[in-house]
Amino acid sequence: MPSKNMLPKGPRRQSVRAEYRATRGVEPEPEVAVPVLDLDEDTELRLSEDGDGVRTFTADAAAAGMRLDAYLAQALPDISRARVQLLIEAGQVRVDGLTPKGKHKLRGGEAIEVEGEPHPEPLHAIAEDIPLDILYEDNYLAVVNKPAGMMVHAGAGATDDARNRGTLVNALLHHLAKLDAELSTVGGDLRPGIVHRLDKQTSGAIVVAKDDATHRKLGQMFADRRVAKTYIALVHGALAKDNVTVNLPIARDLVRRTRMTTRRPDGRSAVSHIRVLERLATPYGAFTLVEVRIETGRTHQIRVHMQSLGHPVVGDTLYGAPRSIVPATPKRANQHPTGAASQHPTEAEPLHLERNFLHAAHLEFVHPQTGKLLAVDAPLPAELTEFLALLRTEHAPVG
Repeated sequence: MPSKNMLPKGPRRQSVRAEYRATRGVEPEPEVAVPVLDLDEDTELRLSEDGDGVRTFTADAAAAGMRLDAYLAQALPDISRARVQLLIEAGQVRVDGLTPKGKHKLRGGEAIEVEGEPHPEPLHAIAEDIPLDILYEDNYLAVVNKPAGMMVHAGAGATDDARNRGTLVNALLHHLAKLDAELSTVGGDLRPGIVHRLDKQTSGAIVVAKDDATHRKLGQMFADRRVAKTYIALVHGALAKDNVTVNLPIARDLVRRTRMTTRRPDGRSAVSHIRVLERLATPYGAFTLVEVRIETGRTHQIRVHMQSLGHPVVGDTLYGAPRSIVPATPKRANQHPTGAASQHPTEAEPLHLERNFLHAAHLEFVHPQTGKLLAVDAPLPAELTEFLALLRTEHAPVG
């Protein structure tokens, strides 16, 4: 059986030049850039796995001068760089028969062996007294209104207690301890009760399970697309149509690994249905308030799909939104999306939103234990309603 970590059949190695060009012009993240492995189009990485789970391949000539960990993070795109480093530190990576450190510089042409899977040291989530906004709760599950800025759970690569604090899981453990209740164990010690996730800077409704049977049934419902998930987002620009469906696969960006992309043919299917709620013409340009219903739940799905349309979510600097929203130029400010002239002033102060304008507003599903329809709404948080109010005071709605 081929390993799930093997590269897809066909050409195992392709240039990332096109991926790089596609991200030019997008504001970079404030982090150290990883060197980009620039390979020839016809270069093929011969990757095989023996019966003992050892993957072997030859380092490409283009890897000369690269750190081993950076090279493997690109040569094995389904394994994160943090996991690559775990493999190297555990002695599970050999270069020409030796076990080097991650900073080892390659010459190109070395024989590389990767044995087994990374095994991060497990963390146990701890209870913390953090206030929660509970939208619904019974003996089987709870729906929580997660605030922006809170992670759902500590990352699998977390190696210290400091990174295992302030999460939704920490808050849930404290809340349920007061009720003499528990979370399901299906997700493991680090993710008890967590059936699905929301991005750190996305707020809104998230369902958690209190027992394993409920967790498994909810998980199957999500997998079968039997959970209705609706989001509210404010995006830059004026959408051309009132209703649009984006059906583009999503995969990890090979150049900037904290991002996802719709430009890889091997991505996982993702479907987003977008409906315009309000169009705003302001001194800062055009904005569109939209409702997004997603059939799938891929990482960064709405954010990536909106970027693919050329309308990034407000505040989402990872996918091209500006950090500071400045007044539009007179030419742009005086033009409505409908073509009508505007009387907006152009001396407005810059605006800042310290989060993504993306909110999980509605969850609807059949309760896995009672069989009754459960529909839960999460109101738009104050910082988003205030931001909208600020924009609306500067303009008259259009369309």
